Amino acid sequence: MKFQTLEVWQLSYQISCSIYLETKGLRDWGFKDQITRSGLSVPSNIAEGIERQGAKEQVQFLYIAKASLAEVMTQAMIGKDIGYLETKFVDELLVKAERISAMLAGLIKSIKARNQ
Repeated sequence: MKFQTLEVWQLSYQISCSIYLETKGLRDWGFKDQITRSGLSVPSNIAEGIERQGAKEQVQFLYIAKASLAEVMTQAMIGKDIGYLETKFVDELLVKAERISAMLAGLIKSIKARNQ
C-alpha cells in the first residue's frame, strides 16, 4: 500500500499545506513554527508508519500522527481565540481534523485486527 493513495494521508497533507499558507504572514515566529511543525508531523508520520514493515511500528507511527493532529487542533483553536487565525479557516480545519482522527482510528483498528 502506497501512503500517497490513502485518503487519510491526502487530507492531512492538504491541512498541512493550508496551515503553511494561512500563517505565511504571521509575525509570531514561535506560534507559526509550532503549528506548522505539528501540521507537518501528521502526514509525515502517516507516511512513515505505512512504509514500516511491522504492524506494531505502523500502529505506533499512526498514533503519533493522531497525537500531532490533536496538537494542531489545540493550536488552531488558540490561534483563532487570540486573533492569529481566521475563524472560518479554523472551523474548516477542525471539521477536517475530526474526520482525519476518525480515519486514523479506523486504520489503526484495521492493522491491529489484521495482525492478531
